[in-house]
Amino acid sequence: MNHTERPCVEGTRAAITAETKPPRILAIDYGRKRIGCALSDELGLTAQPLETIVRTNRRNDLRRLRDICRKHGVARILVGHPLHITGAASPMADEAARFAARLEKELHIEVELVDERLTTWEAQQTVAETKSSSRRRKRTSVDDVAAAVLLRDYLEHRGAQTPAARVEKD
Repeated sequence: MNHTERPCVEGTRAAITAETKPPRILAIDYGRKRIGCALSDELGLTAQPLETIVRTNRRNDLRRLRDICRKHGVARILVGHPLHITGAASPMADEAARFAARLEKELHIEVELVDERLTTWEAQQTVAETKSSSRRRKRTSVDDVAAAVLLRDYLEHRGAQTPAARVEKD
């Protein structure tokens, strides 16, 4: 290989790496005052709380979510669908569904509504345990932790649906 070919090979390798980088999933715990956000890792295996957006107005909220999606290479968004424990839709579930439809229209990213029953409760338990075991009393947002719980459950369910995952469990 001569010297002039080397940059081309390295550039191709970098381009292939960037192109094959798996897309990430953003999970949203939608609320009237705050939007909790969590992000999958690049392999789509784990969920981490990202941030909580304090809502200002529709335009700014969408802009901030668009920025997150661009920055992290998000290809799918999950919006928590707050159903009643019976499975019936609540007024907040209808609002979350409208928000999800607006996100898909504005951001041109696939958006999926995901049942979020008990995610806030689990997030509150997690935050309470974290605070009691930590020396720091830093405020931990329940909203982004709830989004991470939602995303974790989604990733686990999706993993259980793949043939390889079913074989491994047997």
